[in-house]
Amino acid sequence: MKLRVEVVALDCLMVRLFDEIAEANMPWMLAASESLRAAFGEHLIDLVPSYTTLMVHYDLTALSPTQAQELIAQALIDLSPNARTRGKCHVLPVWYDLSVGPELSLLAQRSGLAVDEVIRRHSEREYQVFALGFAPGFAFMGLVEEVLAAPRLSTPRKKVAAGSVGIAERQTAAYPVVSPGGWNLIGRTPAKLFDRNRDGYSLMQPGDTVRFEAVGHAEFINLGGDDTPLEAQA
Repeated sequence: MKLRVEVVALDCLMVRLFDEIAEANMPWMLAASESLRAAFGEHLIDLVPSYTTLMVHYDLTALSPTQAQELIAQALIDLSPNARTRGKCHVLPVWYDLSVGPELSLLAQRSGLAVDEVIRRHSEREYQVFALGFAPGFAFMGLVEEVLAAPRLSTPRKKVAAGSVGIAERQTAAYPVVSPGGWNLIGRTPAKLFDRNRDGYSLMQPGDTVRFEAVGHAEFINLGGDDTPLEAQA
């Protein structure tokens, strides 16, 4: 771990802990988040964790930039992950089907695998939530098995259904709301990923882990899923 602090704005500092994205980073990122929240206390406005960095937004009326940097240095001395800094584990049901996941066949073709094998490999792995972004509740997860990795679509869709599960490079995600998007869609989850009435709004948070569980059409509908084909939603 290589600690560096970069100035983002007068009241905002970027704490860089790592140079490369890795699942092994997250216990350290969570431990750092916990320590920084405790160190800044009421003077912390926001703390945004990501793949390798933590953005610290603090109250400039209470702390000078120098004081903020000193707090960061002190908070991260002897940093060590522990069981308390583990995130939650989520299991998301997914209906994998070409009607809602049109790139299933493309990924099968690219990988040389059968569609059923693509589904099996995507759903048997546990993924780390690295960051939230793009849209409210959109969790960037990884790392997808290399054989399933695929670049984003050259032309993004104007409308992607809420719950759509996709792959982009070695990341996977589920769209929390209807939005444009360029990921390779392979299925759909009925899970409510973003809720204004939920504490924290997003079902998933950085540091959580996620496993996708393949379900049939009937169970998907029983769980509240929308099976409207993607083409009909364009």
